Amino acid sequence: MAAKDVTKKKKRRWTRDDTELTVLALPTTIWYFLFAFMPMFGIIIAFKDYKIKGGFLQSIIQSDWIGFQNFKFLFSAGDIWIILRNTILYNIAFIILNIVVPVTMALLIGQLHNKKMAKVYQTAMFMPYFLSWVVVTALVWAFLSFDKGLLNSLLESMGKDPHQWYMEPKLWPPFLIFMYMWKNLGYSMVVYLATITGIDKTYYEAAGIDGATVWQQMRYVTLPLMKTVIIMMFIMAVGRIFYSDFGLFYQVPRDSNSLYNVSYTLDVFVFKQLKSSTTGMASAAAFVQSVAGCITILTANAIVRKVDRESAMI
Repeated sequence: MAAKDVTKKKKRRWTRDDTELTVLALPTTIWYFLFAFMPMFGIIIAFKDYKIKGGFLQSIIQSDWIGFQNFKFLFSAGDIWIILRNTILYNIAFIILNIVVPVTMALLIGQLHNKKMAKVYQTAMFMPYFLSWVVVTALVWAFLSFDKGLLNSLLESMGKDPHQWYMEPKLWPPFLIFMYMWKNLGYSMVVYLATITGIDKTYYEAAGIDGATVWQQMRYVTLPLMKTVIIMMFIMAVGRIFYSDFGLFYQVPRDSNSLYNVSYTLDVFVFKQLKSSTTGMASAAAFVQSVAGCITILTANAIVRKVDRESAMI
């Protein structure tokens, strides 16, 4: 018994490796504390009629407590259902396409024998991810502008009348989805491509010996071994189903009033509330986003755990 106690004490001792790992983790811990945990104090603004009365803390303390009035006004506004509809439907499309398209592209690029060309394709698809939405908005305007847009100039050269592209709502949902995929395809594809690269080549050799074709190897070897990463990416995407890409939905349509019904999402709503100095309403909407996102990610993870426990994140 005494020998066992000594062994346990030795195992519990702080080692040099523990110190090194703690030092390595310290910058990330500080970052999370400063930018993820401390800002949570601002949640109190959602329950106050926030007015600027000096400094930030002074304003919070002196602003009147109104309880759930901001939330009541948020859900009683007629716009909220349009906002929720747009946010959820766009995200459902993004979740589906952001799995199907990048996985397909990763499988195809993984089959290229010319590795130099594979790198060229990867780089070409990854480059848009680094572009700011401000730059993308300028490019879109260069194509769709009524007066000097490239597309209207092309129509005029063909003897057709120019279009007011920013005043045709029915064209924008598929266009916004296309722009999202164009910008984010490369990043998602690289994640799946890295997974494919890490698969042991002996699996393919064994499948080849058994007479499996390239497509059969993809179906019965590659995709099953990618399942865990695909499910992880799916759960993370579901957790952000109440969020939207602000730059995509605000900047690309140039905040056009004609596109209100197809581009107004929760993040745009929060920004406009902040812009109009209704900070309490913006905080309430952001709080609802966080709670709903937490619930959806936990629900998705619970469903995955019941179906396949090993693929769950938590």
